[in-house]
Amino acid sequence: MRPTVAPFPATRLRRPRKSAAMRGLVRENTLTVNDLIWPIFVREGENVEEPIASMPGVNRLSIDRAVVAAEQAAALGIPAICIFPYTDPSLKTELCEEAWNPDNISNRTIRAIKAAVPEIAVMTDIALDPYNANGHDGIVRDGVIVNDETVAALVKMALAQADAGADILGPSDMMDGRIGAMRAALEKADHTDVAILSYSAKYSSAFYGPFRDAVGASGALKGDKNTYQMDPANSDEAMRLIERDLMEGADMVMVKPGMPYLDICRRVKDEFGVPTYAYQVSGEYAMLQAAAQNGWLDGEKVMLESLLAFKRAGCDGILTYFAPTVAKLLKSA
Repeated sequence: MRPTVAPFPATRLRRPRKSAAMRGLVRENTLTVNDLIWPIFVREGENVEEPIASMPGVNRLSIDRAVVAAEQAAALGIPAICIFPYTDPSLKTELCEEAWNPDNISNRTIRAIKAAVPEIAVMTDIALDPYNANGHDGIVRDGVIVNDETVAALVKMALAQADAGADILGPSDMMDGRIGAMRAALEKADHTDVAILSYSAKYSSAFYGPFRDAVGASGALKGDKNTYQMDPANSDEAMRLIERDLMEGADMVMVKPGMPYLDICRRVKDEFGVPTYAYQVSGEYAMLQAAAQNGWLDGEKVMLESLLAFKRAGCDGILTYFAPTVAKLLKSA
């Protein structure tokens, strides 16, 4: 029960706000570099930093530049980096075989980063859309995204990434049963220490547009993803999905997108008390960057405020394209 507050003037709630020192003493949530996971996009080539028009300040990186980014992240104290591939269109097929090729762009990047910066945790993405001629996260048969055949493909993808040295696997596909299948396969292959950070509550959102540009999936997508990603109207369903993934062996869970779904983050943390993450997705990032570049918002302040909101909502960490900028600010503070 909430304690009774004495009436004014015995209680003056402005007292703890009167100075920076006082505000610091009563601050309930704090953002640190340990809360950050930095998503990067990788592509073929050498010494390539290719700007992504819809994500100002974000580039597609060749493997050598991705290694440099990982070195920078480690120097700033960022604990983890997450890899997303831009796949050559000629390698995209309806069965997505490139997804589990040991020498695809993602797996070569994992090996290069772990060789150069072994102390940083490398997270990956597990979904078929970067490799799919149809642009979907799963295999398409007669216009239907098939579940079980997709899960079998995702398991092969997970094993290839674990073999390459990934520390954290991020299944973002939203197929039923994929966490249990991956965990069983990882255990059988002696990848017992590879963690799964499941995109358990991934909504069918309009905030993903710039990301699809970044991985080259925008033009390929046929239809929408409403049959496997969540309805933005639903909250209780998200709790069922979280519970299922934890029971199947997920170590951590994620809500995606982030800021429009802070209520879901709070429910997950309150109801399950497990490591809870959110993804400040490309559309969220692009909105803040565009407003800042137009002088409509103070970019630095809204960036920090937006990330602190995730902490207040119960998140243990945030995937954010702002990670290196924030880490530099925190280091200099």
